[in-house]
Amino acid sequence: MGQNENINRRIVLASRPKGAPSQDNFRLEEIAIPMTGEGEVLLRSIYLSLDPYMRGRMSDAPSYAPPVDVNSVMVGATVCQIEDSRNPNFERGEWVLAYSGWQLYSVSDGSDLTKLGKNPEKPSFALGILGMPGFTAYMGLLDIGKPKPGDTLVVAAATGPVGATVGQIGKLKGCRAVGVAGGPEKCRYAKETLGFDECLDHKDPDFADMLKQACPDGIDIYYENVGGKVFDGVLPLLNVGARIPVCGLVSRYNATKLPDGPDRLSLLMGTILVKRIKVQGFIIFDDYGHRYDEFARDMTEMLGTGKIHYREQIVEGLESAPQAFMGLLEGKNFGKLVIKVNNEL
Repeated sequence: MGQNENINRRIVLASRPKGAPSQDNFRLEEIAIPMTGEGEVLLRSIYLSLDPYMRGRMSDAPSYAPPVDVNSVMVGATVCQIEDSRNPNFERGEWVLAYSGWQLYSVSDGSDLTKLGKNPEKPSFALGILGMPGFTAYMGLLDIGKPKPGDTLVVAAATGPVGATVGQIGKLKGCRAVGVAGGPEKCRYAKETLGFDECLDHKDPDFADMLKQACPDGIDIYYENVGGKVFDGVLPLLNVGARIPVCGLVSRYNATKLPDGPDRLSLLMGTILVKRIKVQGFIIFDDYGHRYDEFARDMTEMLGTGKIHYREQIVEGLESAPQAFMGLLEGKNFGKLVIKVNNEL
């Protein structure tokens, strides 16, 4: 990160991917650092969040948010410091949460910034456990999943920033938590560190049978963020009155066609009807933005008392973002994926 201090480096969407993104879909550019006008601040990005939803923004298919335009900066949440301020509400060196995307510098009038203070202990946490992923886990489980003592909770992507938080909150609410992750190392971490009762490797050819054995009383809550064969294994085990919060379907983000095999829509809809299952998708800040303060208060307390464990994977350098993002979509990350793009002031 020893770049020229007069240059703003940024990564733009060079072309729309067909299937899995490749390096050719991104382009690294160097331009002049933007100038601030009256009432504006210059943001120096320190940490950039990488999240699966960004794959949807690379597509121009209809969605809940507009796509990134070709040749425009890739979107993303950032933790920044104020490098220069012409706004009386912000001081140089102050930390803020912004949405300035995959670039080193940007300008804001302050209306889209959340203050994090002068010296936050762990500023990158605002992109994970205290930010969108943690908030998604908290509201999806508590408001839609409505966990009760004795419920069996199954969590896909159980060591990711959302799934890991869901499982731990579920345990605090008295659930039996069964995680699903990729590989023995992640499964071991889910049980030994996060406190899941069981964790299954979705790569195992006997996954569906293993899930049935791990859930002898069926499944009351399935927190969905993966889809694919994990959901195929879950569906026949759902209990009457089961709840399914849906925050993502990462197994389908790179798909270019419907999956092979018979049409299973009638089976799904019939199961929802007969077992009176609640399936609810949600977009966290659109649907629950007004409850962020409640989440922040509770999660800060749970972190401070050691009730919640949190893992980050920090990668150095803006130029590493495309490769790290492609790996994220393949499940290669371990914990919340964050790119450190700049040194602190």
